[in-house]
Amino acid sequence: MPNIKSAKKRVLVIEKKNLRNRSLMSELKTTVKKYHAAIDQNDVALAEKLLPGVYATFDSCVSKGILHKNNAANKKSALAKRLSDVKSGKITIVIKKDNKTIAAEKAKAAKDARDKARAESKKLADDKKAAAAAAAISPAEKAKKAKLAEKEAKKVAKKAPVSKGKEVAKEV
Repeated sequence: MPNIKSAKKRVLVIEKKNLRNRSLMSELKTTVKKYHAAIDQNDVALAEKLLPGVYATFDSCVSKGILHKNNAANKKSALAKRLSDVKSGKITIVIKKDNKTIAAEKAKAAKDARDKARAESKKLADDKKAAAAAAAISPAEKAKKAKLAEKEAKKVAKKAPVSKGKEVAKEV
């Protein structure tokens, strides 16, 4: 701790300036983040709207002595260049997905894969049951079915009209 009165006063003044500088730098970082977020979402119109506000924030930091004027000029130039590169097509923006969206997409893909596997396994099981049912028919049952089919054929033949007389073959 300082013992001299002027040194004590200097500590208090520095604390006040530090608080002001921190709040202004936080505001600057927030505006720059919003600007970059607009560009990352490929929203050029919003980025163009935010750019003058970002410039004003840089200028206020320069006027209050937080940033050097050349530092602010370089940063403003970099921001403007990024916007112009996006507009001209030099830079293509790949829209970033947050972790929540990525996790949801993975879960949906896994669910679809499980459903597909279940459908395939059910189809295979049904095919096996049909094959087993066809193979399970004993020769005695086959003979019964054949006899039934033969009886049906005889009944149909008896019901068919029998023509009496000579049949004439027609040539077509």
